[in-house]
Amino acid sequence: MSRDIRTVIDGLTFTECPRWHDDRLWFVDFYTHRVLSVTENGADLRTEAEVPEQPSGLGWLPDGRMLVVSQRDQRILRRESDGTLTTHADLSDVVSSQLNDMIVDTSGRAWVGNFGFDLMAGDPVAPTSLHRVDPDGSVHLAASDMWFPNGSVVTAGGRTLLVDETLGNRISAFDIADDGGLGRRRTWASFGPLPTETDQEKALGELSVAPDGCALDAEGCLWIADALGGRAIRVREGGEIVDEVSPGTGVYACGLGGSDGKTLYLCAAPDFLEHNRRAAREGAILATTVEVGASGS
Repeated sequence: MSRDIRTVIDGLTFTECPRWHDDRLWFVDFYTHRVLSVTENGADLRTEAEVPEQPSGLGWLPDGRMLVVSQRDQRILRRESDGTLTTHADLSDVVSSQLNDMIVDTSGRAWVGNFGFDLMAGDPVAPTSLHRVDPDGSVHLAASDMWFPNGSVVTAGGRTLLVDETLGNRISAFDIADDGGLGRRRTWASFGPLPTETDQEKALGELSVAPDGCALDAEGCLWIADALGGRAIRVREGGEIVDEVSPGTGVYACGLGGSDGKTLYLCAAPDFLEHNRRAAREGAILATTVEVGASGS
């Protein structure tokens, strides 16, 4: 299906983690170290927080305070009511690589992934772990053998966690216990086998889909940014691709929002390489209208 794609905001470095919250689109810009928000059409740009060690995943506690990943020092920060940032959780004792995306559920539990290796240095790929951070800031191992855990959603009334594994050709699903522990694991969607190579370039070449950021719609499908395919795809459980948006540039995250929940926001840039993105202002948020709105909209 051909869709009109519009630019919401541009002139940024590398945008990630779009979230529709309080009638605004919130997102991060990696290399200007900012959490930003705009209206649904890109007006009234606000800097919501500055994160010197590079912001990533976003979410909110039940009382409205924002959580934001600080990637390079492996912390999750909390924005207090007066706007100041404080440490909500420190994962530096359990994670040695950069933290990645994060989802926060309605009770304030956060699940956060990490790279597992130095992506930008070209290190060999390796599996890593997913961690849960409870509302009190305590850190718990949630799952192991995760291949670059990235965008995630909580579905089924808070009972299931879906996790994109960017280097795993798959999306994994976990049952969520009452205490937040993750139970039964299964493959929600598979796009191909796990890579057999550890060399980063060769491993990337083995991927059919590199699922990055994602968003859940009201029919239980996931819109997924395909980090190597220059597109966002709509996927049913089982892995069937039922829709696609290709804006002609790289797409690294997506989110559903807008006043009717049917705006698909795309975090776009020519590539994901840090040395390229730091030196340019080619990152943007794009948008298009889809038929099925966000879950809960």
